[in-house]
Amino acid sequence: MPTPAVCLKLKPNVRARSMTGHPWVFANEVEALLDASFDGEVVDCRDRAGRFLGSGIYNSRSQIIWRRLARERVLLDEAFLRGALERAKSRRDALGSFWQTNRRLVWSEADDLPGLVVDQFADTLVVQIQTLALEKRRPLVASLLQSVFQPAEIIFRNDAPIRRLEGLPIEVSTHSGRIWEPRWVGVDGMDYWLDLQGGQKTGFYLDQRRQHAAVASHCRGKRVLDAFCNQGAFALQAARAGAAEVLGLDSAEDAIASAGRNAARAGLSIRFEVANVFDWFNHPSREGEPLWDVVVLDPPPFAKSRSALEGALRGYKEINLRAMQRLAPGGLLATYTCSHHMQDADLRSVLAEAAADARRRVRVVEFCHQPPDHPVLITMPESEYLRGYLLRVD
Repeated sequence: MPTPAVCLKLKPNVRARSMTGHPWVFANEVEALLDASFDGEVVDCRDRAGRFLGSGIYNSRSQIIWRRLARERVLLDEAFLRGALERAKSRRDALGSFWQTNRRLVWSEADDLPGLVVDQFADTLVVQIQTLALEKRRPLVASLLQSVFQPAEIIFRNDAPIRRLEGLPIEVSTHSGRIWEPRWVGVDGMDYWLDLQGGQKTGFYLDQRRQHAAVASHCRGKRVLDAFCNQGAFALQAARAGAAEVLGLDSAEDAIASAGRNAARAGLSIRFEVANVFDWFNHPSREGEPLWDVVVLDPPPFAKSRSALEGALRGYKEINLRAMQRLAPGGLLATYTCSHHMQDADLRSVLAEAAADARRRVRVVEFCHQPPDHPVLITMPESEYLRGYLLRVD
């Protein structure tokens, strides 16, 4: 059995979340830091009584100095990585046909691979590495991804700001060394012009695929507003479902251009406008316009840190209040948040306050959550980040 030569030990009086199963340990929770020569390597962690908590990856340059790999002693070697990747693949394969072509294949700690995120788009994998330990093993990771999933290309989108917290550089590359040219990729019966190497995040928000269909089922014959539309997925699916009118809004010109291109490819009549959604709702001209039957609010995360949560809650309340005011009686509001700092109780409270201020009776049609290819580790709230509601607004 592998036995790391060094060990972290929790402070005697610290109530660390790792004691109840959370996979992270913070720098202020341990008696002493290890030498920087152990950065990116596997070390043990024990509680204040000396009880073994598991093997994990260490980085003295990060606030999260230890991330658990396993409750038993392991090495972050080829055997461990291959096993974790194969188990992640098996979990997705078991989900059914909907999750076979475009899906999240690896979701960091939830798949026992802290800091590794892998999305599949047809025959291409888009990879984010966010921890030093996985970065040090990037050639091995690439080789195993090729072996387990057999993609035509692997794109490393190592440009997330979170890498700086691990002392890692910001960069984008491909496994082959060739440029991945933007192209049409089919997702749920719709073609999208995707730039997986240069677009946002990993190129497309796979976590909302199930919600695109759920909202579209309410759109036939309706006037639909898709706010924060990005590449227009909600708008496209609504139009295909028979919506009478669809408008998509986003502040990013490139997103609106992409959404328009996608609509033209599908032969769908949709208006897209570059607009700040808050300003658009608050513009005086809205007062004389017809009300909407369906409004989708899928904004970027307003709370990118816990310190920003209070301001984010005000923003979420404001945007949901404006949406409720612009909905026809009996209309549907599909509202989401993708900030893991915002818990369900926070969102529910915000929506209740918005409903009260709008003087509207609001009922829950459906509770929304990230899909099963983005699994939630029950002992790690941070692995759960997407939540929302379909609401009937009378």
